[in-house]
Amino acid sequence: MSLGALWLAGCAATGAGGVPGQLSDARAPDGGARPAPPPSQAADNRAYKRDAADHVYRINRDRIYAGMLPPLLYAIGTLRVDLDARGAVVGMHWLRAPHHAPEVIEEIERAVLAAAPFPAAPRIGRPSWTDTWLWDKSGRFQLDTLSEGQLQG
Repeated sequence: MSLGALWLAGCAATGAGGVPGQLSDARAPDGGARPAPPPSQAADNRAYKRDAADHVYRINRDRIYAGMLPPLLYAIGTLRVDLDARGAVVGMHWLRAPHHAPEVIEEIERAVLAAAPFPAAPRIGRPSWTDTWLWDKSGRFQLDTLSEGQLQG
């Protein structure tokens, strides 16, 4: 098999949890469908990133680390999330997965799935957003897009 064919096969592979690119078995919590949030007015994925981060924060209010993060973080992961036109998660692509902390991978994927649907983006169609998850040992986190910074060690 050629290198290009292997790459394409990897892109199409369904992750452990059922969403392509997902590394864990995480699923959205049962509890019925969440109502769709107001649509985003973002004109491109860069602008949409802020709307997606705000949405993750609203859904995960009690898990957000308040204030500046400590100098040493337990885990850092960078994840791209692909959405369909209605804001459903159709793919996750780890650019930097915290493999030393598989429970964090699972919690991040669960947080993304639980936040769906994300705001629809009529000016984009099928948005993708990439953010870095800054994870404290307490289990609370910040997204780099909305981070309050980090204390110096």
